[in-house]
Amino acid sequence: MAAFIVFEGIDGSGKSTQARALYRRLVSREILALLTHEPGGTPLGETLRRWVKRRPGLYPLTELYLFNAARAQLVEQVIRPALQDGVTVLADRYVASTVAYQSHGRGLDLTLVNQANQGATGGLAPDLTVFLDVSPEVGRGRKGGRARDNFDAAPVEFYRKVRQGYLEQVEQAKERGPDWLVLDGSLPRAQLAEEIWAKVQPLL
Repeated sequence: MAAFIVFEGIDGSGKSTQARALYRRLVSREILALLTHEPGGTPLGETLRRWVKRRPGLYPLTELYLFNAARAQLVEQVIRPALQDGVTVLADRYVASTVAYQSHGRGLDLTLVNQANQGATGGLAPDLTVFLDVSPEVGRGRKGGRARDNFDAAPVEFYRKVRQGYLEQVEQAKERGPDWLVLDGSLPRAQLAEEIWAKVQPLL
């Protein structure tokens, strides 16, 4: 059975590392799998990725719609076709990122953000969201303090708001779904990989 699994967390949480580790594990077991990321995953998405990450002076609303333009292309061109073909899709970020970053972090109205996300995805929700939780200080420390793009340059208070945005989504998911796996991102990589694998196996 194909599953749609999303990895979430603030920058420096280790989500990309764990997404790659799970992808390698699936492939080693000859399970059809695809690893993608947001924004990106398509030629248009990669172009928009450069815009939102490196173009100075973007307004939060502009940022929101650029992210969702990339997402709409990714969902229709990559994710839906793969799932229909029985391929398990692993995504490094999805709609929860936009809620956390653009609503809680940038201050955009949550209803507006949810409507934009819904329009871009057509309602396609992950079977599992893996959230690696670390403090902003830990995340920034892992990235070495280098401001490589607009998000790296954001103040630590921005990431406190983003993290709170994730935690609120976790609480909401406990009440009405979808399924989230919340892990302490400061744990050893191997331990995290094993806990993720234990949760993923039943989905397959």
